[in-house]
Amino acid sequence: MKTSKFTKYGLLIALALIMSYIEAQIPVFFAIPGIKLGLTNVVVLFALYAMDFKSAFIINIFRIILVGFMFGNGVSILFSLAGGFLSLLVMVLLKKFTDLKIITVSVAGGIAHNIGQIIVAMLMLQTNSIAWYLLVLWFTGIAAGVLVGIIGGEVVKRVRWEDQN
Repeated sequence: MKTSKFTKYGLLIALALIMSYIEAQIPVFFAIPGIKLGLTNVVVLFALYAMDFKSAFIINIFRIILVGFMFGNGVSILFSLAGGFLSLLVMVLLKKFTDLKIITVSVAGGIAHNIGQIIVAMLMLQTNSIAWYLLVLWFTGIAAGVLVGIIGGEVVKRVRWEDQN
């Protein structure tokens, strides 16, 4: 791997860690468990649109694991990995096979993230009865997806860097 690409990965992972810390300081949805703004997904969205799938995948993995160890635990890492993988998969497929705008791709990623986390919860608790919680999470996933999509779209438009493989 070239030094420039390695440096970009480090920069974006560090930015995701900073955004995660900032997000942890904002008690936005304290009344509803599991709700976050998802600001670190701006970094993943940027990597997907400004770089490529492989870069977005690598950055996503590292940021999930590092954030999990810094601000969470093993269970939170498991939930984040499930949500992060499903979200990235959906966003990659939509970006590759549709002409949807970045905001719509982000919203779909936010909803997919919530679905991934509920699937893990259902497996861990061995019950389907918590699937109803998706209704609550979908509303917040849509709102967070729109916010992340707007910010991510602006960042993609304004930050230009050539990805030299």
